[in-house]
Amino acid sequence: MTRAADVIFLVGPTAAGKTAVAVELARRLGGEIVSADSMQVYRGLDVLSAKPSAAERRRVRHHLIDVSDPGERFDAACFARLAAAAVEGIRRRGRLPVVAGGSGMYVRALADGLFEGPGRDPALRAALEEEARLRGRAALHDRLRAIDPEAAAAVHPNDLRRIVRAIEIHERSGRRPSSLRTRWASARAGAGEGRPWHSERLGCRCIFAGMRRERDDLARRIAERVGRMLREGAVGEVRALLGMRPGDGATVMQSLGVDEIRGFLEGRHSLEEAGRLIERATRAYAKRQMTWFGRDPRIRWFDVPPGEPPAATAARIADSLHGVNPLQL
Repeated sequence: MTRAADVIFLVGPTAAGKTAVAVELARRLGGEIVSADSMQVYRGLDVLSAKPSAAERRRVRHHLIDVSDPGERFDAACFARLAAAAVEGIRRRGRLPVVAGGSGMYVRALADGLFEGPGRDPALRAALEEEARLRGRAALHDRLRAIDPEAAAAVHPNDLRRIVRAIEIHERSGRRPSSLRTRWASARAGAGEGRPWHSERLGCRCIFAGMRRERDDLARRIAERVGRMLREGAVGEVRALLGMRPGDGATVMQSLGVDEIRGFLEGRHSLEEAGRLIERATRAYAKRQMTWFGRDPRIRWFDVPPGEPPAATAARIADSLHGVNPLQL
């Protein structure tokens, strides 16, 4: 069978339903799934990161799930290296890689590569993390906003790792972190919505599909997901995570729900309030995801109505590929 592309990227905001649709899409097209979720890589975060269920993983082979311990350093560069190997292996087996997830930096790292910015400065990072400990993460986020409002708008005030990295880039290079986006903008120049696009990094043709939902529907789904998380063991996962003492600057500590449930465990608020805080943070994250992906001209968006079965959404996405010229780059 001639394929319209060698790799399909399925992106969109959290709680849009990407996992279930990716499973159906992979089954239709003879594929395997590469998770592009920055928290599903960690062992022990099954509930917090909304990993595919055991049944979903039996139906379709998944990659880049449970590949790192919470205390280990895992970033976009690690992901890109492992994901590229997974994509190559899937293609070698004659299967179609379906890269599914909402971590925009991970998707960018795999498809486009990473900016080779200034290296790590352990002393500077330690000083910035100490400043955050003494003055609060919000104060460090304010410092980034003064340097680069656009970069600050793309980072949650609790995301200490990315705030520190953005300030580090500025301190070591004298450049605003947001200015680095021009590299990827030029890499995607001439890209058309839903058309095969040649990734120099992967050395093959890629198609980008995005799932989006009406705001109230997405908010409802987020509320349902948070309630399910709290019922199905998220508190226990956070308790176990804190027992490992990974450090506030660890990537895993930025997972949605960790800080809010930690507040409950430390007696700062009730579990009900933790749920409300997680919902609010998740809605804000979904908004940032849509802003990020909205800048990518390669993505063809599919509006998902309330109640549409994942198989129906997958069918619409798969059917759209029939109109694509397989030789068109």
